[in-house]
Amino acid sequence: MNTEELTKIVADIEVVARGVACPGPLLEAKRGITAVPVGGVMEVLSSDASTNNDLPRWAAKMGHEHLGTVTEPGFWRIFIKRAK
Repeated sequence: MNTEELTKIVADIEVVARGVACPGPLLEAKRGITAVPVGGVMEVLSSDASTNNDLPRWAAKMGHEHLGTVTEPGFWRIFIKRAK
C-alpha cells in the first residue's frame, strides 16, 4: 500500500509506543494484536527505529500482514493486518 492509502486506514486498535525503547514496541504490539479481530488492523506508533524491522518480521513469522509504514516527524506509523 502507498502512504496515501495507509493514512486512510481506520485501525481497530492503536498501540502507542512512542518514547519506548526496543523491545518495548514489539512487546506492546504482541499484546495489542489480541484485541484486533481477524482481518482487522493494528496501528503501532513508535519512535524506535528498530521497530521498522522488528514488526514486519514478527508479523510475517506469526502469519499476519505488514501493510506498510508511514513516516511522521519523530515517529513511524506501522500497520499490521491480523490474519489469524
